[in-house]
Amino acid sequence: MLPWRRIRRFRKTKTRTLLPALALAVAATAATPTAALATDTASEAVSSGWNNYSCKPSAQHPRPVVLVHGTFGNSVDNWLGFAPYLVQRGYCVFSLDYGQLPLVPLFHGLGPIDQSAEQLSSYVDRVLAATGAAKVDLVGHSQGGMMPRYYLKFLGGAPKVNALVGIAPTNHGTTLSGLTKLLDYFPGVGDIIAKGAPGLMDQVVGSDFLRRLNEGGDTVPGVRYTVISTKYDEVATPYRTQFLSGPNVKNVVIQDLCATDISEHVTIGLTDGLAFHEAVNALDPEHATPTTCASDD
Repeated sequence: MLPWRRIRRFRKTKTRTLLPALALAVAATAATPTAALATDTASEAVSSGWNNYSCKPSAQHPRPVVLVHGTFGNSVDNWLGFAPYLVQRGYCVFSLDYGQLPLVPLFHGLGPIDQSAEQLSSYVDRVLAATGAAKVDLVGHSQGGMMPRYYLKFLGGAPKVNALVGIAPTNHGTTLSGLTKLLDYFPGVGDIIAKGAPGLMDQVVGSDFLRRLNEGGDTVPGVRYTVISTKYDEVATPYRTQFLSGPNVKNVVIQDLCATDISEHVTIGLTDGLAFHEAVNALDPEHATPTTCASDD
């Protein structure tokens, strides 16, 4: 075979395999292992007070908490650890599905992020109407920690939100541990991904969406921001790109609180008691207690 034909065949083969390779890499690390349980646990979530629209916020916790799942997540599986954790502490807890694609069940957060933010806007209004609260607090994982910033900045969300807590958020995009750099070598593949799952390409470092989101500053007045990150994140990389700059911002690296914590991108949102404790501190700073290795309860 002539060398140039080998090159063409090599490039075609790589182009066909890059898309599923990137998608699988994200899915393997960003999707929680419990998606199949979503339907079975939905009714249990309601009965336990999670997504219970009859819940009324207490004087101790006057704002409902809206949980925003990450890419490839959904309103149940992403929060099987943290939602009950909040309910046990007396919070009214709600979670939404967003970014759904046709014929793709359970795995959400794949649609255009600006449209996902519109879904969040409608959902917050629904929660406020049901609970009678003046504001909500938002806690999001991965894309779910970044996407609400579009709602706050462009969709009039700031007056309705007291605090945004991002757990491993993709605030300034991700290199996906270097995998996104492969797109430079295969022209057109990025367009294929953007067409099939625009929520993925919106999170790549340097995307048009992120340039617009971060232009003019990371924050808006009147909202408190907390970012909780892990040094071992393999999805939202480099992990320091998760941090925000501006007033009323607190950036936390979980290993600075407990050096032996080895949570990565999925587990920091799904099971990490230290991250949960620090998130509750952000929701109720007046009653915050130090987060240490012993906080993993």
